[in-house]
Amino acid sequence: MNPRPQQAVAGKTKRSFQQPDAYVLMFFVALIAAIASYLIPAGVFKRVAKGDITTVIPGSYHTIAQTPVSFVEFFSAIPQGMIASSSIIFLVLFTGGTIAVLEKTGAVNSLIHTVVDKFKTKQLLFIAAVGFLFSILGTTGIIVNSVIGFIPLGLIVARALKWDAMVGAAIIYLGTYAGFNAQILSPSPLGVAQKMAELPMFSGMGLRLINYLLFISVTIGYLYWYSKKLQKTNKSLLGDDWFPNKSIEKASSLPEQITFKWRQKLILAVTALLLIVYVYGAFKLGWADNEMSAVFILIAIIAGMIGGLKINDIAKTFIGGCQNLVYGALIVGMARSVSVVLTEGNLLDTIVNSLANMLHGLSPVFGAIGMYVLSAFLHFFISSGTGEAVVVVPILTPLADLMHITRQVAIQAVMVGEGIVNSFNPTSGVLMGVLAASGIPYIKWVRFVLPLIAMWFVIGLIIIVIGVLTHWGPH
Repeated sequence: MNPRPQQAVAGKTKRSFQQPDAYVLMFFVALIAAIASYLIPAGVFKRVAKGDITTVIPGSYHTIAQTPVSFVEFFSAIPQGMIASSSIIFLVLFTGGTIAVLEKTGAVNSLIHTVVDKFKTKQLLFIAAVGFLFSILGTTGIIVNSVIGFIPLGLIVARALKWDAMVGAAIIYLGTYAGFNAQILSPSPLGVAQKMAELPMFSGMGLRLINYLLFISVTIGYLYWYSKKLQKTNKSLLGDDWFPNKSIEKASSLPEQITFKWRQKLILAVTALLLIVYVYGAFKLGWADNEMSAVFILIAIIAGMIGGLKINDIAKTFIGGCQNLVYGALIVGMARSVSVVLTEGNLLDTIVNSLANMLHGLSPVFGAIGMYVLSAFLHFFISSGTGEAVVVVPILTPLADLMHITRQVAIQAVMVGEGIVNSFNPTSGVLMGVLAASGIPYIKWVRFVLPLIAMWFVIGLIIIVIGVLTHWGPH
């Protein structure tokens, strides 16, 4: 059954604004950054290596000769962005290949059919359970970039439960990032930032735990509200096309009756076991994107063999699945090219220094709020959480001391400030990869997620103010 409303009657067409393709959007963002390199003074901070971390020296900013991004350098930034994002790009591609193999064995359809039967009348429970699970994986830093790999499953379940692609992608992505944006046990960037600020690792757990619980609670509540509204009104923010990614639509066309065979149960058990192995490796052994790509390759091979597929069929199916996600994979590198342009133009340090100077002379409460807003704004230019931390924390730490703001508050302002921007930042490779994989246009995603972002922002603001008023330590 197709949950989408009927298309408009032929002949009654009207012109409407055509939203720019994600690649077009990223190209023009990078172009604006390149033009800015001719207008904004170039400057740098001096840097010093402290173990494995290279940080800036506060007060060392100085202007340098202008370094405008040339015509050749601008277009070279695109392949450079692809190279810099290669681990995430291959993760996205191999995710598509593995899902395709699992689908061909019938394991995915069997799983979805079972999930639909059990949660057809318990949708709040499903949203809460999945959202909370992924938030734990996010707040501990186990699954961040690799969340892209789980998006196809979210979309397939969403269609089976008569939701739209927005809900399917959001349960996985926003669940994960509700946790990651309110970190409590993530080695990076929280652990790195606290180390640079000379704070005990993972200190300040009390307020951070409250922040995390509030973030995931409002996220689950918002997704449930939207899903109920969707089913009641039959109107999606995606318009008539509830699932723009047609490969997901085909994959989720389930027959009325499905027999859960032993082969399919074994495939799902092996898949779950290998994903648990990855989670363990990520938490204990420092595994990241490359290791998860390796796990997906192994899952595809083992699942194909258990499912009775021939070796050539496994290879062809895997490659076909990769082809379905080429668009979503390469957009990650396209988003990274913006950072490449900003770096080559030596603009990032100039932007950081100018904004930090605006905080001087503010009261502790308004100073902390200023740090919060500053970190959020900078994240549009430095989409890496750790990358922003190593630039901003060494500058804000002594500034916080002068303004009588505890260092714990300063770190929280940076973490949550950059965190709330993650989920609508057009220069985020992960977000753009999620949207491309699900077929959701960026503008429509922003319309969907902004109310939730506003709630996150207010929660983060309250926690920071409480931190200032209670002299949240250790200092």
